[in-house]
Amino acid sequence: MESAERRRQILSLTAIHGRVTVNELAEKFGVTAETIRRDLAILDDGGELFRVHGGAVPVQNFRTDFTTLATRSKAALGAKRAIAQAAVQLLPFSGTVFIDAGTTTGVFAEAIAAANAANDPKLMAPKLNIVTNSLFIATTLAESPRFDVQLIGGHVRSASQAVVGDLATRALGVLHADVAFIGTNALTIEHGLSTPDAQEGAIKRAMVANSDSVVALCDSTKFGLDYLVSFASIEDIAAIVTDRNAPEPYVYELRHLGIKVTFAEDAPKD
Repeated sequence: MESAERRRQILSLTAIHGRVTVNELAEKFGVTAETIRRDLAILDDGGELFRVHGGAVPVQNFRTDFTTLATRSKAALGAKRAIAQAAVQLLPFSGTVFIDAGTTTGVFAEAIAAANAANDPKLMAPKLNIVTNSLFIATTLAESPRFDVQLIGGHVRSASQAVVGDLATRALGVLHADVAFIGTNALTIEHGLSTPDAQEGAIKRAMVANSDSVVALCDSTKFGLDYLVSFASIEDIAAIVTDRNAPEPYVYELRHLGIKVTFAEDAPKD
């Protein structure tokens, strides 16, 4: 096969799968890994795809920018509210939960507070321990005596009002949760859950590693996107709560992998 045709097929495979690896491409085309790396370098230089560690992703799917908190808080707000309501029903009866910083998890915290105020039977339980790195989530839930809220210490990132850094990561390393509720900027089958910020990614990764079960809160606009920092593989996730607009091929593949996919009620218009 001529190199131009091979590169054309590489572009097609990348667009279809969302991410390709050097080893997979080398095996498929019967060439060396070095040949594939040269192909990817040429395609990357031409702006036709974006090289990442071990492979490549489509240009339109790859993100390195960090959207402001104000902008993200307004995006897909109706879906986030519906997802939050559904996620409340997945809270454990007792024990400890991690909730990471983010706009979707922030809405989730508001839903927990509202359910608590309404005496939702789901929250009529022994005191629930909540560990978070979000200033907003901590203050939203700290008022209720039913919740023992722990805000981990560290550097406060102004862009997201999240506590990050080595001190925060080390603190999570000695803690344990029954369930971690994690937001994400992006989701693909190949790259898992990802975020543009390495420090926030480190916190998310620590929460995933130190919990028995992980529930991802992910609205449909995040599917198929791929950010620089992967903090969890798809296999790390036990359940995903999303809205009805989630792409069917993704839903099928997630369920095929044994991941529980929960749809929120039809989201109200933003």
